[in-house]
Amino acid sequence: MGLPTIPPYLSMASKLNKSYNLFLNGVNFASGAAKIFKEDQQYPQSMSLGEQVDYYLSVKEGLGQQIGTFKAQKHLSKSLFTIIIGSNDIYTYFDSSTSNRSTPQQYVNSLVLTLKQQVKRLYDYGARKFVIVGIALIGCTPSERNERSDQECKADVNQLSAKYNQVLISMLKNLKSKLKGINYSYFDGYSVMHNFIQNPTAYGFAEVKSACCGLGKLNADAPCLPFATYCSNRSNHLFWDRTHPTEAAHRIFVDYMLSGPLQYTFPINVKKLVSI
Repeated sequence: MGLPTIPPYLSMASKLNKSYNLFLNGVNFASGAAKIFKEDQQYPQSMSLGEQVDYYLSVKEGLGQQIGTFKAQKHLSKSLFTIIIGSNDIYTYFDSSTSNRSTPQQYVNSLVLTLKQQVKRLYDYGARKFVIVGIALIGCTPSERNERSDQECKADVNQLSAKYNQVLISMLKNLKSKLKGINYSYFDGYSVMHNFIQNPTAYGFAEVKSACCGLGKLNADAPCLPFATYCSNRSNHLFWDRTHPTEAAHRIFVDYMLSGPLQYTFPINVKKLVSI
């Protein structure tokens, strides 16, 4: 798309008093280990989706004050709002007492409802174009495989991820039918990662189970820290560390998101979304 890498919001927060124009080329509100559910936030320093949206609302307000409400709204209506979140919420269902309080279906319904509320907040404050990424095959990460003696994928984690994606897709269709001017591109990372694992050589991968960087079994006993070991060729690995795909995998993801067929990116791809 020819755009520079957008800076993280908190790195620019100290400059807000000088100019909100700094945000006209984009800003990243994402937070590591973030979740949709604020109450399940594992790391205090991590910002939930709702908190990230709160920061956006403050930027939107400041932008309107500096360049005018009409210009700000026009600019934001052409901007892309990318939301990639949910994997940590899925893990939480299996790592806490959450599963004792709700069924899998109840849990994903509540997750998607909370996400819907945040998307609606963004819409109410100027957002019109959304890129939404579904949860991938996260039961097949090295960290999840490492917890099984046979090192196979965790079926229950993948099933909950797929269930979440189904509800998410239905929610997006519902919003499209009710909110004037909203458009979105949904990326099915679940199916793409499934293809990586089932037919790795077709995508240039030689290793889809073990992480490139880490320690122990599948390089998943420890995260990718300075004392960890790493593989000689990260480009032929699906996973960089015990939970995150490599740059090589992400390049394929992005190519599909930008120009991909309806099989993986629908109802339109990102290039078409930009042109609207």
